[in-house]
Amino acid sequence: MNTPTATTEPAASTEPAQARTVPFTRTLHAEWVKFRSLRSTWYTLACLFAVGLGITALSLSSAGSQYETTIAEQQPWDPTNLSLTAYIVAQLIIGVLGILVVTSEYATGLIQTSVAATPRRHRLLAAKVMVATAVAAAAGQALMFGSFFVGQAMLASQDVPNASIGDPGVFSSVAGGGLYLSAIALLSVALGTLLRATAGALATLVGIVFLVPALAGLFPSWLQWLVDIWPSLGGAAILETVPNPDYPHPWLNFGGMCLAVLAVLTAAFVVFRRRDV
Repeated sequence: MNTPTATTEPAASTEPAQARTVPFTRTLHAEWVKFRSLRSTWYTLACLFAVGLGITALSLSSAGSQYETTIAEQQPWDPTNLSLTAYIVAQLIIGVLGILVVTSEYATGLIQTSVAATPRRHRLLAAKVMVATAVAAAAGQALMFGSFFVGQAMLASQDVPNASIGDPGVFSSVAGGGLYLSAIALLSVALGTLLRATAGALATLVGIVFLVPALAGLFPSWLQWLVDIWPSLGGAAILETVPNPDYPHPWLNFGGMCLAVLAVLTAAFVVFRRRDV
Protein backbone atom coordinates (compact mmCIF):
# COMPACT_ATOMS: atom_id res chain seq x y z
CA MET A 1 0.00 0.00 0.00
CA ASN A 2 1.31 3.35 -0.95
CA THR A 3 1.35 5.91 1.78
CA PRO A 4 0.07 9.30 0.62
CA THR A 5 2.69 11.95 0.88
CA ALA A 6 1.76 15.22 2.46
CA THR A 7 2.17 18.22 0.21
CA THR A 8 2.84 21.55 1.73
CA GLU A 9 1.54 24.71 0.15
CA PRO A 10 3.17 28.06 0.81
CA ALA A 11 1.46 29.72 3.68
CA ALA A 12 -0.31 32.91 2.92
CA SER A 13 1.59 35.97 3.96
CA THR A 14 0.39 37.33 7.24
CA GLU A 15 2.22 40.62 6.66
CA PRO A 16 -0.24 43.50 6.92
CA ALA A 17 -1.06 45.24 3.64
CA GLN A 18 0.05 48.54 5.15
CA ALA A 19 3.53 47.13 5.73
CA ARG A 20 3.86 46.19 2.05
CA THR A 21 2.86 49.67 0.89
CA VAL A 22 5.66 51.55 -0.79
CA PRO A 23 6.67 54.45 1.47
CA PHE A 24 5.86 57.92 0.19
CA THR A 25 9.54 58.83 0.39
CA ARG A 26 10.26 56.26 -2.32
CA THR A 27 7.56 57.71 -4.54
CA LEU A 28 8.99 61.15 -3.94
CA HIS A 29 12.51 59.95 -4.74
CA ALA A 30 11.28 58.27 -7.93
CA GLU A 31 9.64 61.49 -9.08
CA TRP A 32 12.82 63.42 -8.34
CA VAL A 33 14.86 60.94 -10.37
CA LYS A 34 12.45 61.24 -13.30
CA PHE A 35 12.45 65.02 -13.02
CA ARG A 36 16.21 65.45 -12.96
CA SER A 37 16.80 62.86 -15.70
CA LEU A 38 14.87 64.92 -18.27
CA ARG A 39 17.10 67.13 -20.39
CA SER A 40 14.19 69.52 -20.80
CA THR A 41 14.35 70.22 -17.06
CA TRP A 42 17.89 71.57 -17.24
CA TYR A 43 17.26 73.40 -20.52
CA THR A 44 14.25 75.11 -18.97
CA LEU A 45 16.15 76.12 -15.82
CA ALA A 46 19.06 77.44 -17.90
CA CYS A 47 16.58 79.42 -20.01
CA LEU A 48 14.96 80.77 -16.84
CA PHE A 49 18.16 82.34 -15.56
CA ALA A 50 19.50 83.44 -18.95
CA VAL A 51 16.26 85.12 -19.97
CA GLY A 52 15.43 86.46 -16.52
CA LEU A 53 18.78 88.10 -15.86
CA GLY A 54 19.00 89.22 -19.48
CA ILE A 55 15.65 90.99 -19.26
CA THR A 56 16.76 92.70 -16.04
CA ALA A 57 19.94 93.97 -17.67
CA LEU A 58 18.17 95.15 -20.82
CA SER A 59 15.26 96.82 -19.04
CA LEU A 60 17.59 98.82 -16.77
CA SER A 61 20.20 99.70 -19.39
CA SER A 62 18.40 103.03 -19.88
CA ALA A 63 17.51 103.63 -16.25
CA GLY A 64 18.70 107.23 -16.39
CA SER A 65 16.07 108.27 -18.94
CA GLN A 66 13.46 106.14 -17.14
CA TYR A 67 14.13 108.03 -13.94
CA GLU A 68 13.88 111.44 -15.62
CA THR A 69 10.59 110.49 -17.28
CA THR A 70 9.16 109.10 -14.03
CA ILE A 71 10.06 112.22 -12.07
CA ALA A 72 8.76 114.50 -14.83
CA GLU A 73 5.43 112.68 -14.75
CA GLN A 74 5.41 112.81 -10.93
CA GLN A 75 5.19 109.04 -10.69
CA PRO A 76 6.67 107.05 -7.78
CA TRP A 77 10.13 105.56 -8.38
CA ASP A 78 10.35 101.95 -7.21
CA PRO A 79 13.86 100.62 -7.93
CA THR A 80 13.08 97.24 -6.34
CA ASN A 81 10.10 96.56 -8.58
CA LEU A 82 12.04 97.72 -11.64
CA SER A 83 14.72 95.10 -10.99
CA LEU A 84 12.12 92.35 -10.55
CA THR A 85 10.25 92.83 -13.84
CA ALA A 86 11.86 89.60 -15.07
CA TYR A 87 9.05 87.78 -13.25
CA ILE A 88 6.72 88.63 -16.15
CA VAL A 89 8.52 86.19 -18.46
CA ALA A 90 9.90 83.99 -15.68
CA GLN A 91 6.40 82.94 -14.64
CA LEU A 92 5.86 81.49 -18.10
CA ILE A 93 9.15 79.55 -18.03
CA ILE A 94 8.45 78.27 -14.52
CA GLY A 95 5.02 77.32 -15.81
CA VAL A 96 6.56 75.20 -18.57
CA LEU A 97 8.59 73.41 -15.91
CA GLY A 98 5.50 72.66 -13.82
CA ILE A 99 3.49 71.51 -16.82
CA LEU A 100 6.21 69.13 -18.01
CA VAL A 101 6.31 67.40 -14.63
CA VAL A 102 2.97 65.86 -15.58
CA THR A 103 2.52 66.07 -19.35
CA SER A 104 5.92 64.58 -20.23
CA GLU A 105 4.68 61.24 -18.86
CA TYR A 106 1.44 61.47 -20.81
CA ALA A 107 3.41 62.18 -24.00
CA THR A 108 5.61 59.09 -23.59
CA GLY A 109 3.00 56.78 -22.05
CA LEU A 110 5.05 56.45 -18.88
CA ILE A 111 2.08 57.64 -16.85
CA GLN A 112 0.56 54.13 -17.09
CA THR A 113 3.70 52.63 -15.57
CA SER A 114 3.74 55.28 -12.84
CA VAL A 115 0.11 54.61 -11.92
CA ALA A 116 0.72 50.85 -11.90
CA ALA A 117 3.68 51.32 -9.57
CA THR A 118 1.74 53.74 -7.35
CA PRO A 119 -1.93 52.69 -7.36
CA ARG A 120 -2.77 55.39 -4.84
CA ARG A 121 -2.84 58.15 -7.41
CA HIS A 122 -3.07 60.99 -4.93
CA ARG A 123 0.36 59.96 -3.61
CA LEU A 124 1.80 60.05 -7.10
CA LEU A 125 0.43 63.49 -7.87
CA ALA A 126 1.42 64.76 -4.42
CA ALA A 127 5.00 63.69 -5.11
CA LYS A 128 4.97 65.53 -8.44
CA VAL A 129 3.58 68.63 -6.74
CA MET A 130 6.27 68.56 -4.05
CA VAL A 131 9.11 68.13 -6.54
CA ALA A 132 7.83 70.91 -8.81
CA THR A 133 7.22 73.27 -5.89
CA ALA A 134 10.63 72.67 -4.32
CA VAL A 135 12.48 73.27 -7.60
CA ALA A 136 10.36 76.31 -8.47
CA ALA A 137 10.87 77.80 -5.00
CA ALA A 138 14.65 77.38 -5.14
CA ALA A 139 14.99 78.58 -8.73
CA GLY A 140 12.49 81.40 -8.25
CA GLN A 141 14.19 82.77 -5.14
CA ALA A 142 17.61 82.53 -6.79
CA LEU A 143 16.35 84.39 -9.85
CA MET A 144 14.60 87.12 -7.88
CA PHE A 145 17.58 87.81 -5.62
CA GLY A 146 19.94 87.63 -8.60
CA SER A 147 17.77 90.04 -10.58
CA PHE A 148 17.57 92.40 -7.63
CA PHE A 149 21.32 92.63 -7.11
CA VAL A 150 22.06 92.91 -10.84
CA GLY A 151 19.39 95.56 -11.23
CA GLN A 152 20.53 97.65 -8.27
CA ALA A 153 24.13 97.52 -9.46
CA MET A 154 23.04 98.86 -12.85
CA LEU A 155 20.98 101.61 -11.22
CA ALA A 156 23.92 102.62 -9.05
CA SER A 157 26.24 102.73 -12.07
CA GLN A 158 23.90 105.25 -13.70
CA ASP A 159 23.66 107.46 -10.60
CA VAL A 160 19.92 107.04 -10.09
CA PRO A 161 18.25 106.14 -6.78
CA ASN A 162 18.61 102.47 -5.94
CA ALA A 163 17.63 100.18 -3.09
CA SER A 164 19.42 98.01 -0.57
CA ILE A 165 18.17 94.61 0.55
CA GLY A 166 17.90 95.98 4.08
CA ASP A 167 15.63 98.89 3.14
CA PRO A 168 12.02 98.75 4.43
CA GLY A 169 9.90 96.35 2.42
CA VAL A 170 12.66 95.33 0.01
CA PHE A 171 13.45 91.87 1.35
CA SER A 172 9.78 90.90 1.57
CA SER A 173 9.20 92.05 -2.01
CA VAL A 174 12.17 90.10 -3.39
CA ALA A 175 11.30 86.97 -1.41
CA GLY A 176 7.66 87.45 -2.38
CA GLY A 177 8.71 87.23 -6.02
CA GLY A 178 10.05 83.74 -5.39
CA LEU A 179 6.84 82.74 -3.60
CA TYR A 180 4.81 84.10 -6.49
CA LEU A 181 6.74 81.95 -8.98
CA SER A 182 6.20 78.91 -6.73
CA ALA A 183 2.44 79.53 -6.83
CA ILE A 184 2.59 79.73 -10.63
CA ALA A 185 4.42 76.37 -10.66
CA LEU A 186 1.61 74.82 -8.59
CA LEU A 187 -0.98 76.25 -10.95
CA SER A 188 0.95 74.81 -13.90
CA VAL A 189 1.07 71.31 -12.39
CA ALA A 190 -2.70 71.51 -11.92
CA LEU A 191 -3.26 72.64 -15.51
CA GLY A 192 -1.01 69.89 -16.83
CA THR A 193 -2.96 67.31 -14.83
CA LEU A 194 -6.34 68.58 -15.97
CA LEU A 195 -5.48 68.97 -19.66
CA ARG A 196 -2.85 66.18 -20.05
CA ALA A 197 -1.22 68.00 -22.98
CA THR A 198 1.71 70.41 -22.92
CA ALA A 199 0.38 72.67 -25.66
CA GLY A 200 -3.10 72.97 -24.17
CA ALA A 201 -1.84 73.61 -20.62
CA LEU A 202 0.69 76.17 -21.83
CA ALA A 203 -1.90 78.00 -23.93
CA THR A 204 -4.19 78.14 -20.89
CA LEU A 205 -1.38 79.50 -18.71
CA VAL A 206 -0.55 82.18 -21.30
CA GLY A 207 -4.18 83.22 -21.28
CA ILE A 208 -4.19 83.42 -17.49
CA VAL A 209 -0.99 85.44 -16.99
CA PHE A 210 -1.02 87.58 -20.15
CA LEU A 211 -4.38 87.70 -21.95
CA VAL A 212 -6.76 88.18 -19.03
CA PRO A 213 -4.63 90.95 -17.40
CA ALA A 214 -4.58 92.77 -20.75
CA LEU A 215 -8.39 92.71 -20.80
CA ALA A 216 -8.84 93.46 -17.10
CA GLY A 217 -10.06 96.97 -17.87
CA LEU A 218 -13.14 95.48 -19.55
CA PHE A 219 -14.22 93.61 -16.41
CA PRO A 220 -17.44 94.89 -14.80
CA SER A 221 -17.22 96.25 -11.27
CA TRP A 222 -18.74 93.12 -9.73
CA LEU A 223 -15.75 91.11 -11.01
CA GLN A 224 -13.18 93.42 -9.44
CA TRP A 225 -12.43 90.81 -6.78
CA LEU A 226 -10.99 88.60 -9.54
CA VAL A 227 -8.64 91.36 -10.59
CA ASP A 228 -7.49 91.72 -6.99
CA ILE A 229 -6.28 88.11 -6.79
CA TRP A 230 -5.39 87.45 -10.43
CA PRO A 231 -1.80 86.54 -11.41
CA SER A 232 0.11 89.42 -13.02
CA LEU A 233 -2.36 91.83 -11.38
CA GLY A 234 -3.25 91.90 -7.68
CA GLY A 235 -1.44 88.64 -7.02
CA ALA A 236 1.84 90.18 -8.19
CA ALA A 237 1.48 93.36 -6.13
CA ILE A 238 3.75 91.87 -3.45
CA LEU A 239 6.73 92.67 -5.72
CA GLU A 240 6.18 96.40 -5.19
CA THR A 241 7.66 98.43 -2.34
CA VAL A 242 5.82 101.66 -3.13
CA PRO A 243 2.17 101.45 -1.97
CA ASN A 244 -0.20 100.86 -4.88
CA PRO A 245 -3.59 102.52 -4.39
CA ASP A 246 -5.21 99.84 -6.56
CA TYR A 247 -3.90 97.08 -4.28
CA PRO A 248 -3.47 98.52 -0.78
CA HIS A 249 -3.15 95.06 0.81
CA PRO A 250 -0.83 93.14 -1.54
CA TRP A 251 -0.22 90.16 0.74
CA LEU A 252 -3.97 89.64 1.14
CA ASN A 253 -4.25 89.72 -2.64
CA PHE A 254 -1.47 87.16 -2.92
CA GLY A 255 -3.19 85.02 -0.28
CA GLY A 256 -6.38 85.09 -2.34
CA MET A 257 -4.41 84.05 -5.42
CA CYS A 258 -2.92 81.11 -3.50
CA LEU A 259 -6.40 80.00 -2.40
CA ALA A 260 -7.55 80.09 -6.03
CA VAL A 261 -4.51 78.03 -7.08
CA LEU A 262 -5.29 75.57 -4.29
CA ALA A 263 -8.85 75.22 -5.61
CA VAL A 264 -7.57 74.40 -9.11
CA LEU A 265 -5.04 71.96 -7.65
CA THR A 266 -7.79 70.24 -5.63
CA ALA A 267 -9.81 69.81 -8.81
CA ALA A 268 -6.72 68.30 -10.45
CA PHE A 269 -6.38 65.74 -7.63
CA VAL A 270 -10.04 64.75 -7.96
CA VAL A 271 -9.84 64.39 -11.74
CA PHE A 272 -6.53 62.52 -11.63
CA ARG A 273 -7.94 60.02 -9.15
CA ARG A 274 -11.17 59.33 -11.04
CA ARG A 275 -10.14 59.56 -14.68
CA ASP A 276 -8.59 56.80 -16.76
CA VAL A 277 -5.02 57.46 -17.77
